[in-house]
Amino acid sequence: MDIEQITDARIVPFLLEVLADQREPAEVRIHVLKRVRNGGLRAESRAPVAEAILRVLSDRSSADLRLQAVLALAEFTDIDGVLATLGGLALNRNESIDVRYSAFTSLQRAGATPESVAVLRQLSEDDTLGRSARGVLVSWQLK
Repeated sequence: MDIEQITDARIVPFLLEVLADQREPAEVRIHVLKRVRNGGLRAESRAPVAEAILRVLSDRSSADLRLQAVLALAEFTDIDGVLATLGGLALNRNESIDVRYSAFTSLQRAGATPESVAVLRQLSEDDTLGRSARGVLVSWQLK
């Protein structure tokens, strides 16, 4: 049975349980992340999915899983807390460059919101992402 093709309202909660289960292999959890980020979620499912993805970021067991979670968050920048988390990751010099850059690109996809502009302005002084941040601000006709 292909659960991804079923429109049953119980599928998203089931997938979120799999995503949250640290006993599941990282590959399975990454697959679930890709499904919920690319799937046609109902409006009422968006906030719970975003919250589940945010929780995945605290799981340090798999760098690939965290990276996929950051990329998935680009689809949920309208949900409370997502932009702040992405900004914190992009600004955190202790994070891997992959995570930082993915957070930056997810912020970029959010558009010129007050929150993303504020983070990009801070990032414009960063040795690693500064040039890219300045380029985005210019493309948004901001400085």
